[in-house]
Amino acid sequence: MNFEEYRDAVSQIKIDDYAALLNISRKWGKIKTDKSKNIKIGILGSTSIPLIASVTRALLTRYDLYAEIYEGDYNGILMDVFDSNSQLYKFEPGYVIILPDYHDIIENRPHVLATTEETKETVDRICENYKRIYNTIHANLPGCQIIAANFVEPYYGPMGNLEANYIFSQRMFFKQVNFKLTENRPPFVTIIDAEALAEYIGKRNWFDESAYFLNKSGFSLSYIGHYCDLIARQFEALVGKARKCLVLDLDNTLWGGTVGDQGSSGILLDPNDAEGEAYQAFQKYVLDLKNRGVMLAVCSKNNETAAKEPFEKNPYMILRLDDISAFAANWDNKADNIRLIANQLDIGVDSMVFFDDNPTERELIRSFVPEVKVVEVPDDPALYVRCLDQVFAFEWHQITKEDINRSQSYRDNQERNSLMEICVDYKEYLQKLDMHIECRKLDVDTIPRFSQLTNKSNQFNVRTNRYSEAEIAEMMEDSQYSLLTIALKDKFTNYGVIACVVLQIIDQICFIKNWVMSCRVLKKTVEDYTISKIIEKALKNGCTQVLGEYIPTKKNGMVEDLFERMGFQLTEEENGLKRYLLDRTQMESFSRIYYFKEG
Repeated sequence: MNFEEYRDAVSQIKIDDYAALLNISRKWGKIKTDKSKNIKIGILGSTSIPLIASVTRALLTRYDLYAEIYEGDYNGILMDVFDSNSQLYKFEPGYVIILPDYHDIIENRPHVLATTEETKETVDRICENYKRIYNTIHANLPGCQIIAANFVEPYYGPMGNLEANYIFSQRMFFKQVNFKLTENRPPFVTIIDAEALAEYIGKRNWFDESAYFLNKSGFSLSYIGHYCDLIARQFEALVGKARKCLVLDLDNTLWGGTVGDQGSSGILLDPNDAEGEAYQAFQKYVLDLKNRGVMLAVCSKNNETAAKEPFEKNPYMILRLDDISAFAANWDNKADNIRLIANQLDIGVDSMVFFDDNPTERELIRSFVPEVKVVEVPDDPALYVRCLDQVFAFEWHQITKEDINRSQSYRDNQERNSLMEICVDYKEYLQKLDMHIECRKLDVDTIPRFSQLTNKSNQFNVRTNRYSEAEIAEMMEDSQYSLLTIALKDKFTNYGVIACVVLQIIDQICFIKNWVMSCRVLKKTVEDYTISKIIEKALKNGCTQVLGEYIPTKKNGMVEDLFERMGFQLTEEENGLKRYLLDRTQMESFSRIYYFKEG
């Protein structure tokens, strides 16, 4: 069985089929692969690790990841972390997963009638211990990203209902610890919400006391698929595969009934009706997704005028046209419309999630646009929120202000298009946009956006290097690296940081180690401005050469000739890989035209 066959077999297994997951995880040793997609992960925990490691490794194949895993001993977190010669550090993983258990700290909980200050001191002391664990790993593995589970609170409370009435109680203690761990999370740590998963399943089902006493399993093996999937999903975002656009049908999806037959006032949305309230609840959840940065698109077989009327006229609509970044309502097939929407938004179809009540349309998208994640929609609209929420389609590594503003910037494109129509030529259009640009050295507050843009950009990405926040923080401390950000705003939109550059300067040579840019600002001469800033930085550091490199992927063809357009000389070409050079004479005479005001 090769890697692709194994991946496809895993993808067919449901997360709650723990027997099938355990069975296929045992076949891992039979996989034949070149390990080109290899990542190295260390898993440390206070409960039994082997089965968790085995199932997680299997589930990671769903994201095209071949994982080599170091398995720590039971209850061996401290031994591996604080021994600088431990096998964990010799393994040199790029990621370390830490899975604590409530037994680790339950004996340290505040005493009955502890004051608020005493309780806070106890919580702070425990969280400080975990901070030392994180920092020690970071010191020994500087570029490593840590993925740490929070604590699953015990299902029992010795104080009964009084648990909810006192800050020192066991239940309140664990809530405070989890909150404090989140509040003080360093950029190289990602927290996974094991507590939320256990709550969703139900604590009395989640815990299996017999299994714990027999083999130190922290939860019932019935839910190992859910637990390992919680871990594996984080890697989808970490390796740049996060989805960012929800594509919605209209009739019997956002509202009940058919707007073409019943009109905008006849569709079912009245909150005084149980079914109408269900559709409203779904719209509220979708609006919450939009407010956290997910783009919304409509893909409906409908007359466009009729399809837009509820957004404009129905008083019970939660969503409005301003919330929709792309609107495709026509009688074309939805596979073609999905591709049209992706083109309008300058995103890949693999960034899209499709939600449609019609099973025929869902099967069409699965067959003809398989990169799109298709949600299996239930018949009852009361279950729409639960359904969309529990497919975990939008698991991102972080949220930035650029995410929040993204939908607005796409809507602003309509005003830009109107401006272009009244301009004589493209030069006049760029001038009238009144663009302001700023190049800055990366600071700590911008690390999340730098990491996000680096990991999510696939088209304008010259070398497709992916960096965790931990690796970025490490490069910031290294004198041979210079990390630059480019921020842009025009008369319509403040885009925020839209380009990131990693320069490596050694022996008078400046190598463009990575250069990514958001496709939202293409054809605005941002690349001309950026290269001028790269050259400026190189000259200040006494460099005599700037080196560029293009590594081809399936998606970055738009930058294949970027360095040539910028005046670089092609020095080497092999199997699509191209290397370029700009010498000092060319650097000193470099001149490009762009249409920005700086600052």
